[in-house]
Amino acid sequence: MKAEPMRTLTISLTAKQSARLQSAIEGGGYASNSEIVRDALRLWEQREELRALELEHLKHAYADGMASGKPVEIDPAEFLRNLKAERRARG
Repeated sequence: MKAEPMRTLTISLTAKQSARLQSAIEGGGYASNSEIVRDALRLWEQREELRALELEHLKHAYADGMASGKPVEIDPAEFLRNLKAERRARG
């Protein structure tokens, strides 16, 4: 598999962020700042993909709820009493 060409970017970091990168390199966890940034971007991409999946799931759940019929008003206290009674009946 052919590697993609690398592109050089300039980024600005706080002193604390820069020190953490340097510490990670000195600790042997990473070979370079670039390696850390690429790892961080992979994690960010995974998080964004997960967010998109979660949003899609919520959209489907909303559509299912809207298609399930007219809403029915319930008394919250009565609803909880019924749940507790069902639980007691099950043991």
